Amino acid sequence: MAKRSRAYIWQFVIGLGFISGVWTAIGIDPEAVILNVIGDIIGTVYSDPGFRSLLIILPTVLLVISVIGAYRRGKVLGLISVIVAYISGLAILVSIMTSAILLIVAVITGYLATNRRMRKKLTGI
Repeated sequence: MAKRSRAYIWQFVIGLGFISGVWTAIGIDPEAVILNVIGDIIGTVYSDPGFRSLLIILPTVLLVISVIGAYRRGKVLGLISVIVAYISGLAILVSIMTSAILLIVAVITGYLATNRRMRKKLTGI
């Protein structure tokens, strides 16, 4: 597996897609929990409402940056692989077999999204 494909699969397909889906299925948003703790700690030391507002919009900004990064490196096929991985993470509590199959499909799609030569052979694009 090429270095570019491996990095894309680990960072976006597994990290952004699958792990986010697992956290959503469990019902916990670790990013929001961490930002709330940081906000409470900093709020006791430095109580600026502007800074508190920044901590409220920060998760959305980080998500948008991650999606833009996934698109820049994998284009539409890459975004599809991230979405399939997210669905795989959501399905892990319902059916492990379905989740594993969806994750394999997402990894293969992510590999094809970053491998230009293979994508050109298969799709002609």
